[in-house]
Amino acid sequence: MARPDVAAGIDLGVKTLAVMADSTGEIRTVANPGHDNAARARLRRASRTVSRRQGPDRRTGQKPSRRWEKANAARNRVHHRVANLREDALHKLTTAVAAEYGTVVVEDLNVAGMLRNRRLARRIADAGFGEIRRLLTYKTGRRHATRLVVANRWYPSSKTCSGCGAVKAKLPLHMRTYECDACHLVIDRDDNAALNLAALAAACTTGTGVAGDQDTPKRVSKPRGADRKTRATRTRRKAEAGRAGGATLPHQRQTETGDRTQAEALTLW
Repeated sequence: MARPDVAAGIDLGVKTLAVMADSTGEIRTVANPGHDNAARARLRRASRTVSRRQGPDRRTGQKPSRRWEKANAARNRVHHRVANLREDALHKLTTAVAAEYGTVVVEDLNVAGMLRNRRLARRIADAGFGEIRRLLTYKTGRRHATRLVVANRWYPSSKTCSGCGAVKAKLPLHMRTYECDACHLVIDRDDNAALNLAALAAACTTGTGVAGDQDTPKRVSKPRGADRKTRATRTRRKAEAGRAGGATLPHQRQTETGDRTQAEALTLW
């Protein structure tokens, strides 16, 4: 690789596809090609042409016409071209990153949850956040000297100041400029997140591959195996005079089958 001793943090976005900041302080910006937006006019026109043709109908067994098959093939060519252009751009980006930096830090994004936002779902799907993570995983794995560090999903990369380390309680998405209240640093939101990810590589434990969770307290097992999932037992109900169904009051003591000794006979109900 070109710079094996340099770590780079990659912050993915919609308007800007990737902001890469390395440990030396250099920041690079990769614009979002937006292949889907460029082809929406042609895709809309092709879809309208398909809707005007006589297509297949499973309920009546109607077969598609030759004109529908021709129009549908033209629409599929538009989809395939967009997919090929997106794949080519992502391959070039991830290959260049894996071949230059010795350590690459990315975020563990909840892409499935982000796609539920109806205002940003199309743009996020066109950017291919999950595909970038997948390509970097196997491309850095093939290079033995390249290390991929995945930041914790709850690591506040955008809310943390890259200058002093102060963390803001809230940072809405529409605020694109980060202003620190402690050191009065004014920096772009994406640049600040990329710098924090690059600095996180030094704090990552070697060999774990997960950063941002070094301060997690060690789990202590509870006595008597209480931290394990046990079998639920039914409470014993005794029929009493004057009470329908044999129900007991909350203050009355109820014994469970797991508390009985082996010598005591079990009552079937």
